Amino acid sequence: MSEISYRGLFDLTGKTGIVTGGAGILGQHFCAGLAESGARVAVVDVHESKTIELAQSLSRRYKVQVIGIGCDVSDPASVQTMVTRVISEFGEINILHNNAAGKSDDLEAFFAPFEEYSLDQWRKIMSVNLDGMYLVAQAVGKQMIAQGKGGSIIQTASIYGMLAPDQRIYEGSFYLDRQINTPAVYAASKAGVIGLTKYLSTYWANKEIRVNTLTPGGTESGQNDEFKRRYSARIPLNRMADAYEMVGALLYLASDASSYVTGQNIIVDGGLSAW
Repeated sequence: MSEISYRGLFDLTGKTGIVTGGAGILGQHFCAGLAESGARVAVVDVHESKTIELAQSLSRRYKVQVIGIGCDVSDPASVQTMVTRVISEFGEINILHNNAAGKSDDLEAFFAPFEEYSLDQWRKIMSVNLDGMYLVAQAVGKQMIAQGKGGSIIQTASIYGMLAPDQRIYEGSFYLDRQINTPAVYAASKAGVIGLTKYLSTYWANKEIRVNTLTPGGTESGQNDEFKRRYSARIPLNRMADAYEMVGALLYLASDASSYVTGQNIIVDGGLSAW
């Protein structure tokens, strides 16, 4: 039996990771988890000031190099500029967490009924949730191939990319003082992420680039008590997730602990999909 440090399999010291949507509710935890595990981290988000602030905080806390980069993942030029900046700062890319997802500044349009949903709104969400995944994976994958060292790509989907939402949980449910639902465009885009992951996992397997999906279930982020009650009643563990509970799955997929895992969908949903 060879001498293997099983704890050491999770060590990311010397690795460089990119997290898109890094300044978001989940993204902040993902960036922190990578930094605490020893990785150099590029916090990437459309809100550049937030990325810089978070990067400075994480760098002080974990004593690793962390940079903040503003990037519109739906814009090919912006994506390429981001990748060039990461290479300039860190020399290589070993981990990509393709995590950015878009919602609309116009919540009325975003949460509109399917029968009234506008094509412009549909395309706007798809441009981030699916086009952005493709553009970032393409640019970073090309860089990983050039490096010749393989790598790990993790793409965030959603439980509603796998399952239809139970419309009953939205009765009396509010977020930011507005009644909410899960739009079809969100579900369709996240289902596309799972399909893209499977495709890339076999396409790049001979380059030793592993590609997996991380699928979160419902996570507390300011929903009202009625929504939390109704959603939790659908979950075997009888509660919503806390944001930090997604990080363990990311660290597993990003590290050598998952060196023989590719094309998989790691579901962190409190058991919802087991019903």
